[in-house]
Amino acid sequence: MVSCRACPRLVEWRERVAREKRAAFAGEEYWGRPVPGFGDPAARVYVLGLAPAAHGGNRTGRVFTGDRSGDWLFASLHRTGFANQPESVAPGDGLELTGAFVAAAVRCAPPANKPLPAERESCLPYAREELGLIGPRVIVALGLFAWNAACDLLGLRPRPRFAHAAEHEAPGLPVLLGSYHPSQQNTFTGRLTEPMMDAVFERASALAYGKSTASPSSR
Repeated sequence: MVSCRACPRLVEWRERVAREKRAAFAGEEYWGRPVPGFGDPAARVYVLGLAPAAHGGNRTGRVFTGDRSGDWLFASLHRTGFANQPESVAPGDGLELTGAFVAAAVRCAPPANKPLPAERESCLPYAREELGLIGPRVIVALGLFAWNAACDLLGLRPRPRFAHAAEHEAPGLPVLLGSYHPSQQNTFTGRLTEPMMDAVFERASALAYGKSTASPSSR
């Protein structure tokens, strides 16, 4: 996956960002390639985001690592028992996920953080392969773009309606849960609060492990 060059627009952007860099990270070596998912290979909860941030995952090489959205996500995963620490700065920082695997619908950083539907479709085989290997019981989709990607992965037609805390269950498939994306646009405006995001992961834990289980880390 990390050698994929299927989408010329994304390849040009991710590599240009890696060359030009942000001033705050001028001394760092950017990853500048597709960003793989990471986490517990036996995860019961698969978290699907939008795409790596230009100066986050595209810089660090680990999805949701090194940007504000990741700060919000991993803090919630920590509070709900899926992560051993609330921060993710760089690979090798000690972060470990238990019961969760985190990935993105599109694996390359897109211009303006807006991948095209065709780029999503080109990238979905990587998530499909991960789902086949992991076999999660729950998919948490962060935002409408990821929700639509998850619906395509699960073959849901028509797509169920997205909303925060939306839940869709079909026989033989993982339960699909929706959450607003932890972007600054949502977190700074109060559209997404910490209790709202925690409630989604608490519900994911209940579905994946049973209501009597306090958290995945306790199993």
